[in-house]
Formats: sequence, C-alpha cells, structure tokens
Amino acid sequence: MPRVEVAFALPQRQRIVELTVPEGTTAREAVARAGLETLFPEVPAETFREADLGIFGKALRDPETRALEDDDRVEVYRPLELDPKAARAARAARASRSS
Repeated sequence: MPRVEVAFALPQRQRIVELTVPEGTTAREAVARAGLETLFPEVPAETFREADLGIFGKALRDPETRALEDDDRVEVYRPLELDPKAARAARAARASRSS
C-alpha cells in the first residue's frame, strides 16, 4: 500500500497529512481521505472537492484517474483570489493616474 502525503496551505499556515492508501487510490480520493475540511474549517468544503491538484508542483490534468505511487505528495491548490490580468491592469491604471 502506497504511503503518500496530501498538502494544503493558507497564507498563514499549512498542513501536510500523511496517509497509507490502497493500491489504485487516485489523487482526488487521497484528498478526500485526508480530511482537510476538518483541519481547515474556515475553507468551504467544496474547495477540496473541486480544487486543482498537483504532485510535487506539477499540475494534474485528471486527478480523478491519476493513481498514486509510493511517496507521492498531492498538493491542493487554492483558487486565485485575484485574476493576475486584472491585478496588472489595476496597477497600470493606478500608475498612470499618479504620473
């Protein structure tokens, strides 16, 4: 049975949950088994059910089918609070007003 980690972070804290999972467990299933919604009650539970996932910094295209291997670390990505394009446009607008 593979031993894996599930990681999630907020700006002020992070948590890595170590799990032993049955062969064939997918990345999405490992996130569900990690119980992150109880560790981060301030985060809506659907965040963990719908979040983008990655393994060691590489985004997964289909976390519902990606079976985990021993020593994989599943990373749960938070949604962006501000669209990067919108942030750049806002900075540019502020800069042009102050010139």
